[in-house]
Amino acid sequence: MPNHQGTAAQVSSYGTPEQVAEMLHTTTGSLAQDRYLSKGIPYVKHGRRVLYAWSDVYAYLDANTVTPGGSDAA
Repeated sequence: MPNHQGTAAQVSSYGTPEQVAEMLHTTTGSLAQDRYLSKGIPYVKHGRRVLYAWSDVYAYLDANTVTPGGSDAA
């Protein structure tokens, strides 16, 4: 079994739903709804605690960025 000893840098690389919601200007309820519907940002669940890797949050933002007039425009 691997030994996963978290360092301060590793721990701080995860955000709570409250922190992520504040950054995205949304609500924790919206994040919870996305989790329920199996969509949105990937997350880690440990017991009742939900954490988001900041790298996943930024990757989600990058994947959902729309460039007006770009190839993503409808």
